[in-house]
Amino acid sequence: MASQFSKYPESVHDFAVKDAKGNDVNLSIFKGKVLLIVNVASKCGMTNSNYTELNQLYDEYKDKGLEILAFPCNQFGDEEPGSNDEITEFVCSRFKSEFPIFDKIEVNGENSSSLYKFLKSGKWGIFGDDIQWNFAKFLVNKDGQVVDRYYPTTSPLSLEHDIKKLLGV
Repeated sequence: MASQFSKYPESVHDFAVKDAKGNDVNLSIFKGKVLLIVNVASKCGMTNSNYTELNQLYDEYKDKGLEILAFPCNQFGDEEPGSNDEITEFVCSRFKSEFPIFDKIEVNGENSSSLYKFLKSGKWGIFGDDIQWNFAKFLVNKDGQVVDRYYPTTSPLSLEHDIKKLLGV
């Protein structure tokens, strides 16, 4: 769901998305925060390590201005087949995650979410436009600008230096 703004989006803050319960969330509520936006899946070989490390980052830096935004996606190997309720239950009960889980989306193709079209519009060199797999990560500064993109195989904890730099800690 694109935002109500008529202009071309200039930042992540120009978008509204649905949360896992179907409520509209205007991403402008995250102005002034560093964002780590991740497409997630419950049945991926990288699920345990990514959720564990995302939780560690969130616990360490949420009070310093980090938000992690998780977008379930079932486009890769049918590894996120559940409903929003099933996904939220899995993430919250198994991993005790406290960061926001959003509506299941598509990140590639004709039905790619507007937010992901924007995230992928940067000059990413070898990455190209498409998301390669579950757990691709975008780091967004406090002004809503994408500053980096990381492969799905990149450990969330390896981003700590970049996150700290953007947070100013």
